Amino acid sequence: MGKLDGRVVLITGAARGQGEQEARLFAAEGARLVLGDVLDAPGEALAKELAEELGEGRAVHVHLDVTREQDWAAAVAVAKERFGRIDGLVNNAGILRFNELVSTPLDEFQAVVQVNQTGCFLGIKAVAPEIEAAGGGTIVNTASYTGVTGMAGVGAYAASKHAVVGLTRVAAVELAGKGIRVNAVCPGAIDTPMSNPEGVDPAATAELYRHLVPLGRIGRPEEVAALALFLTGEDSSYITGQPFVIDGGWLAGVRLF
Repeated sequence: MGKLDGRVVLITGAARGQGEQEARLFAAEGARLVLGDVLDAPGEALAKELAEELGEGRAVHVHLDVTREQDWAAAVAVAKERFGRIDGLVNNAGILRFNELVSTPLDEFQAVVQVNQTGCFLGIKAVAPEIEAAGGGTIVNTASYTGVTGMAGVGAYAASKHAVVGLTRVAAVELAGKGIRVNAVCPGAIDTPMSNPEGVDPAATAELYRHLVPLGRIGRPEEVAALALFLTGEDSSYITGQPFVIDGGWLAGVRLF
């Protein structure tokens, strides 16, 4: 028996990285999935793969630009048509840009905020009423290690992820009476295409993380997926409004030897 048997969960940014691993793990635990992403080809391929492995009707891909209300409305409509309801949301979609704060163009800052912060807000706004109608459920927002501290070179990203933590806490308070728990995962350095857009061999940066992170390595997206599963399932039934840092101990302090 899976931990998410009978659950219908919408995951954004599901075509690769953390979202893909969340989709694979959630499907293995019995969930039926709506996989939202702007990357249609890999999203459709993943939905097809999961259907072939676990049975027809277990997953469907939808084109979802999280900054567009009409895309959210369409995703909700597909979920209700295919599965009858939604009782879980993972707001995973996000983008990362590297720049000194005073050198960041306004359009770059706004683009990061639109995807990471506004996208999360629109997801809560569009899906929370559906979760309430289904009798309650969960929302897991993807914030960041930088959402609870600072980091040079990622000002727009850090600002947007601080906002996600704030949205998580407000939503948890407002939605608790409707049977909806809302929490945030706050990953540190995780080996995904977003954090490594140029595809640098992880072995080339292994020495950096050996010194930077107390556990001595970069994180794996499947480790973040396991945390999202915990926050989506009944094992976390008395937890809401919390940011969960998953960073190998980075926030605790830098390892120098």
